[in-house]
Amino acid sequence: MGVTVSKKLPPPADVPLWRRLAAILYDCFAVFAVCFVAGGVVVALRRGAALETATWWFTGYLVCTTYAYFGYCWRRGQTLGMRSWKIRIVDSATGGLPSWSQTAARFVVALLGWVPAGLGVLWAVFDRDGRAWHDRVSATHLIRV
Repeated sequence: MGVTVSKKLPPPADVPLWRRLAAILYDCFAVFAVCFVAGGVVVALRRGAALETATWWFTGYLVCTTYAYFGYCWRRGQTLGMRSWKIRIVDSATGGLPSWSQTAARFVVALLGWVPAGLGVLWAVFDRDGRAWHDRVSATHLIRV
């Protein structure tokens, strides 16, 4: 007796590259602040003792902290930068919020997408649906709100 209702998802190409990049810039400031506080916690725990340069565990800690910021925000639909630029992330299949596995895949591929001169992000210009590498791999897309 249940009726299945199909949701009509907004088109992913609705978010132009310049708007994505503006949100990324805003999020860089937020990530800097989060990492600054996370680093302060480590310094406090070490009672002010300096860290050796290029410490693998500290780098991993900051990467995990950065993922915690993005994962938490994406699971709620928006980062601070996305909120400022009226962008929302949705699961491409359901139109709902992405899962933790989708946010993890998105984060890893987004990091790797910056390595070849930002090609992973710039790909959205050439993609027929306006999706970057991390959008495709994580089965998510951005919409304007």
